[in-house]
Amino acid sequence: MKDNKPLISIIALNYNQKEITCEFLRSLHVLKYPNFEVIVVDNGSKLNPEKDFKKAYPEANIILSPKNLGFTGGNNLGIKNSKGDYYFIVNNDTEVTPELLDKLIEPFYQDEKIAMVSPKIKFFHHPEIIQYAGFELINPLTGQNGAVGSREIDTGQHDTPGYTNYAHGAAMLVSKKAVDKVGVLPDQFFIYYEELDWSAQMIRAGFKIYYQAAATIFHKESITMGKESSIKAYYHTRNRILFMRRNYSGWQLATFYLFLVTAVIPKAFLKYSLTLRVSHLKSLVRAISWHLTTKNIQKVL
Repeated sequence: MKDNKPLISIIALNYNQKEITCEFLRSLHVLKYPNFEVIVVDNGSKLNPEKDFKKAYPEANIILSPKNLGFTGGNNLGIKNSKGDYYFIVNNDTEVTPELLDKLIEPFYQDEKIAMVSPKIKFFHHPEIIQYAGFELINPLTGQNGAVGSREIDTGQHDTPGYTNYAHGAAMLVSKKAVDKVGVLPDQFFIYYEELDWSAQMIRAGFKIYYQAAATIFHKESITMGKESSIKAYYHTRNRILFMRRNYSGWQLATFYLFLVTAVIPKAFLKYSLTLRVSHLKSLVRAISWHLTTKNIQKVL
């Protein structure tokens, strides 16, 4: 404890994005919260970025993974090497605001059942536009959901904090107590849908998820994967189905499968065929094939 404040471990990942990560690290100097540590996990980048990261934030603990562990594995490695009472899992393509940590930790003092708190997330290059102000519940038919306030101009309409369905992986403060009970990020996802699944696990364990409107972070959206990359298409498709397999059963899962076969797959196949995106077609086939051949899916119902 420092100034009677619990230690927060800030955990960020880097994968061949040295300059972006350095910008993030430099932004941490504005934080007012008095007690935090900084951990950067490098996910097997081609060049060792440690020297540059230390220059941007000398106190940072740099962990070099020999391979890309994904969002899940990389953050789990960061958690393993953390000392904090809380883990602030945050994208490297964000920039913080001075009172971010102070505001994020406040709800934990008010309700001991809170496991995860996410701030209002706004677009860095369009700071008046909201990306996230909470999450809607996953639709059991489509396996998708939307973010509250997404793409809206921020006029204060989402300035009321409160409980929400899922934390946002770009910025979420998570209590060690909850992680000790529920476990770390579900590693099978690698990237995408993992925070939704983790949030669902937390809620099943009796915890709550909170949206803190008084905290703000700015996100440089889609720098890592690209909006239309074939890799993103693969993981979004694969993990959409994975989330449903882990979190639903019976008629709800059967209805989702019917929707998948009659609507999702034909639509994606047609879209990629008409636009001649061969790599995306291959990603679609790989994602479906993965599920046809992978039987060891752990239910978290």
